[in-house]
Amino acid sequence: MGWNSWNWFGRKVTDADIRQAADIIVSSGMRDAGYRFVNIDDAWEGKRDEQGVLHSNEKFPDIKALADYVHSKGLKLGIYSSPGPQTCAKFEGSFGHEQQDADLYASWGIDFLKYDLCTFRTVMTQSALNDKRKQLQMMREAYEKMHQALLKTGRPIVYSLCEYGYDSVWQWAPEVGAHLWRTGDDINANFKSVAQIARGQAGLAKYAGPGHWNDPDMLEVGNGDLTLDENRSHMTLWAILAAPLLAGNNLTQLTPEVTAILTNRDVLAIDQDPLGRQGDRIFVEGPIELWSRPLANGDVALAVVNFGQDSFLRGISLHLKEAGAAAGWKAYDVWAGKSIGTIDDLHQVTLKRHESLLLRLSR
Repeated sequence: MGWNSWNWFGRKVTDADIRQAADIIVSSGMRDAGYRFVNIDDAWEGKRDEQGVLHSNEKFPDIKALADYVHSKGLKLGIYSSPGPQTCAKFEGSFGHEQQDADLYASWGIDFLKYDLCTFRTVMTQSALNDKRKQLQMMREAYEKMHQALLKTGRPIVYSLCEYGYDSVWQWAPEVGAHLWRTGDDINANFKSVAQIARGQAGLAKYAGPGHWNDPDMLEVGNGDLTLDENRSHMTLWAILAAPLLAGNNLTQLTPEVTAILTNRDVLAIDQDPLGRQGDRIFVEGPIELWSRPLANGDVALAVVNFGQDSFLRGISLHLKEAGAAAGWKAYDVWAGKSIGTIDDLHQVTLKRHESLLLRLSR
């Protein structure tokens, strides 16, 4: 759980932005709700000196001092690089300097590395031409190389792979030391993007668990033209998916409504459930989908999501058996913050366009 600079600031992020983000994460209650990482994405990099040591650019005059500041707030600092010669924004990548860069991050006090494939794809195609198998092997070796470099530093650093689900990354990412890995394309601040990414997670639950997570990408809660219902559905889906929660909004414009969504304790308890079992889709009927997730104390989280453009009002089967529950269990409406008593399989559901119902079911 944390915050990342890219969705809002892009290439314009500065040292001052990161310090301000850390301050607001504390003052807003986000830190106390569990958000701990403050991650600098692309565009912090400067040039390498004659010894190959990478320096930060003028927007980040002293990253060690920045890390000290973030740590003083009870938070952790993350950074970004690529196995390629350049990052996605065409700054210096780590190609050929993996150990040097890992040592640098450790000396600064970095706690998280997002490693984005970017220009390494060009290295792959130029080196292996039409040999797809060799290209994929090169990619895995590049991620393993940085993994080993991070281990040699002796500093615990969360390792986040960003290669957009390429080559079914969930099948091999743990082997190269990844703690989380992106499962698809970059998210955008509209519900079409949120829905497409969320639905694309169906069938991936078996690859996630404590210490190794499918990552559907950062949260767009509070960004773009997402409505209150869409923001809640976004958060509902990410909680069911046991997804890493890296907010990507402009924290200086936090509204009470957005803060309430990001810090809802009942939703976060589902997302951060210690069993670590990712949820999966159990039923589809037109635009209505049911997703469920088993929880550590024997409870079940059940989400009913209206992905359609029209309101939905009628009885629907909750498919309790498929969800791992049964008739007569008690239901707690998470977003409403209230118990709705015992439930049966047939439940009357009223869902507006892009709205969701999130229930916590218990015996």
